[in-house]
Amino acid sequence: MTTPMTTPTSPFELAAWRARLAALANESAGSDGAHDANHLERVWRNAQAILEHYPQADTLVVLAACYLHDLVNVPKNDPERHLASTRSAAMARRELAALGFPEQRLDAVAHAIEAHSFSAGIAAGTLEARIVQDADRLDGLGAVGLARMFYTAGRMGSSLAHGGDPLALARPLDDRAYSLDHIPAKLAKLPGMMQTEAGRRLGEQRLALLEGFRAAFAAEWAGAA
Repeated sequence: MTTPMTTPTSPFELAAWRARLAALANESAGSDGAHDANHLERVWRNAQAILEHYPQADTLVVLAACYLHDLVNVPKNDPERHLASTRSAAMARRELAALGFPEQRLDAVAHAIEAHSFSAGIAAGTLEARIVQDADRLDGLGAVGLARMFYTAGRMGSSLAHGGDPLALARPLDDRAYSLDHIPAKLAKLPGMMQTEAGRRLGEQRLALLEGFRAAFAAEWAGAA
């Protein structure tokens, strides 16, 4: 899939659309603190850091997808979790059309939203989709990602860690039961799955914090001095 050639968006137009998109996203926001308005702002900031390395990308498409990728937020332990991104894309397409968003960009925004999801497994076929996917996954890493991990585990009723084997040295990983397991089970894989070189570098930096925390947590959990 390729993004159609479009006229570059001016900084003034981007600022105007950002305000409209943030308002639209806030109208659909639920009670999930890991996927709230602050998450959307962080994803957009992550995307801006990546966009600096890809001036050929359509910034307006990336902006819209960053703010609208979680319009439909299905809990992580819901059997229909993998459908959330396609539902968000369909809703975004309708809402953007009603706002007068450039029609020639709607397909690209919808694809970027569909492809951002880890659970959906939809390949990112455009540069814009790759940037949005990386920007969203970056928010699962680092200090904020760590806080989101434990917050989500609490909502799902998971334990902090396995009582006798927090590092899973002699048992299979189970991040549904033990929150700490989520770092090696999923988060440690994210930097290697990044679609852009800029996203990969940032991901590796943030993963180092998580791995250092996991080691320190396990030492305290075991009662080390």
